[in-house]
Amino acid sequence: MTTVLKTKTILLSAAAAMALTACVPGGYTGANNPDQSPNANRNAGAITGALIGGALGAKSKGDEKLTKAAAGAIVGGVIGGAIGSQLDRQAQELRRDLTTNGVSVVRQGNQLIVTMPQDVLFATDSAAVRPDLQRDLYTLAGSLNRYPDTTVEVVGHTDNTGDAAYNMRLSRQRAQSVANVLINGGVPSYRVIPTGRGEDQPIASNLTPEGRQANRRVEFIIRPNN
Repeated sequence: MTTVLKTKTILLSAAAAMALTACVPGGYTGANNPDQSPNANRNAGAITGALIGGALGAKSKGDEKLTKAAAGAIVGGVIGGAIGSQLDRQAQELRRDLTTNGVSVVRQGNQLIVTMPQDVLFATDSAAVRPDLQRDLYTLAGSLNRYPDTTVEVVGHTDNTGDAAYNMRLSRQRAQSVANVLINGGVPSYRVIPTGRGEDQPIASNLTPEGRQANRRVEFIIRPNN
């Protein structure tokens, strides 16, 4: 077996082992996602990174194409796995520290979504964050400061009660008010992206009081920069 062929075999074996390891199921039952293991983001990131790295390496020409593809898969998998592990740690810490009833932390691929009901933050029809309800926001700001290589999109949502244009404006004002608290908590403004969706993205039926209450919320979508 030639040296080049041996190298190819070793690299491909390592890449395959990484993918298989990432696919091993865990035994964890999460509080917000019972079907997902605590290593889910790490595993997904490793697989995604490996695929991207492999695709980039495959663009090489000649005999080195396969070797570079495998090497790229390994490097990409390591980077993607590190990002996923960071998201897993941050999610576990936020679930531990955000104790207000109704606040949730959900992992979706390579992002975290923290949801706070309107009642946790605002009085009815108000865009001013209640001073007595800002503790969770400062807790979230502390987490964002501990994990600085991320951005957070702050998204305001309303139910469909009243005028749609008013609801859109209120959702934007609320998102900006919440973003200001995060910035006051030390998060650089360039990392915080406030936006409003009004009544356009309900997560429950607006035909019931319970559904409308669920739809009135602020979501924090935390994404790695890389």
